Amino acid sequence: MRRRPSSWMTGSDDRILELLGESCVALNKKTLQVNFELDGTDISYSTIKRRLPLLEDAGLIEEVRQTGSYYRITEKGEQYLAGELAASELERDEE
Repeated sequence: MRRRPSSWMTGSDDRILELLGESCVALNKKTLQVNFELDGTDISYSTIKRRLPLLEDAGLIEEVRQTGSYYRITEKGEQYLAGELAASELERDEE
């Protein structure tokens, strides 16, 4: 199925979710950045830092350890990647 992002999402969000989904482990911000650099993906540390809380608010990822800020994809995040869940169904609170 085709993914259905929400209006607040960016292309970086999909790449972050894909990396977390493919790795099947919890990763911190710096590890995400290093893996993007190695892959040739242009996503900066500041973008990662800015996007993770939004993805977490939507329930697509979860912080599993505050020390070091490790994140993993949630079941909803996996469903979104598989095209089984529209991100608009997870609308986060607008600030």
